[in-house]
Amino acid sequence: MRILVLGGTRFAGRAIVDAALGRGDSVTLFNRGKSNPDLYPGVESVLGDRTVDLSPLDGREFDAVIDVACYDPATARRSADAFRDRTGRYVFVSTVSVYASHATTEAQLEDAPLEQLKPGAEFPDTYGPNKALAEGVIREVFGDRALIGRPGLISGPHDPTDRFPYWPRRVAAGGRVLAPGDAGDLTQVIDVRDLAEFLLDGCHRERSGVYNLTGAPRPFGILLDLCRTATYSDAELVWVPSDRLTAAGLEPGGIPLWVGGEEGYEAFDDVDSSHAVGAGLACRPITETIRDTLSWDLARGGPETWGLSAAEERRLLDELA
Repeated sequence: MRILVLGGTRFAGRAIVDAALGRGDSVTLFNRGKSNPDLYPGVESVLGDRTVDLSPLDGREFDAVIDVACYDPATARRSADAFRDRTGRYVFVSTVSVYASHATTEAQLEDAPLEQLKPGAEFPDTYGPNKALAEGVIREVFGDRALIGRPGLISGPHDPTDRFPYWPRRVAAGGRVLAPGDAGDLTQVIDVRDLAEFLLDGCHRERSGVYNLTGAPRPFGILLDLCRTATYSDAELVWVPSDRLTAAGLEPGGIPLWVGGEEGYEAFDDVDSSHAVGAGLACRPITETIRDTLSWDLARGGPETWGLSAAEERRLLDELA
């Protein structure tokens, strides 16, 4: 297939390009050339800013356009209008943050109500609503030629955040590890490579519609035990209840993957992806994601910014454990 990737050199886009090349597809990248510009020397790369001007792609036709990192409905409109008659399928990478509520699993099914943009809202409160508006643009223009994926937390090699990579690295280092909340609290993550394979498979199979793309929900304690097993670690997990952490001034997200029992987010890590599984979503064992993420993380020398510094972890353990 002839595939245009809008973006394609960082995280999800990189995995999508790798998956497409692995299928023998012809890939064209369109981006500003700012992030990893030399990543794919054998792949056609067209420079441009999609938020301003798509004219460098005038006259080009593609079997599929994959929109990796659009956060603005006006930008989505520009791309949709440009390719409405020049692509067979438009794939939009959205997010489960589009849902109006995360309090229950049912509130996060594909046909559930979506977030509305509130007047005067600022980022990050605009993230979910703007993604929902962008989805609406894509569905309006492409109809049954639109494939929309709503991933939850994505991880794996090249993850630019420290939400998931923090845990394999921290557990592998051993010692007393601050484990936030309760061991039974759910976590949910999808490997970026599994996300990419599903979307590319959707292009080849002419799949359309909306799909939650999340891994299986698993207790936080199980995830950290798997980190210990996968890294042969003797780390001691020290669980500190969420109420004690919030009383100490930590906000949800202050420790990677910790939701903190925030009201309205009770099922944030319990999203149902059975619709996608029925359409072919296959998630690799989480142990593989743990090991591959750790291997990449150690090879790069660790993150630029840590999810939780060693000093802060020691302070919290001394005060709360």
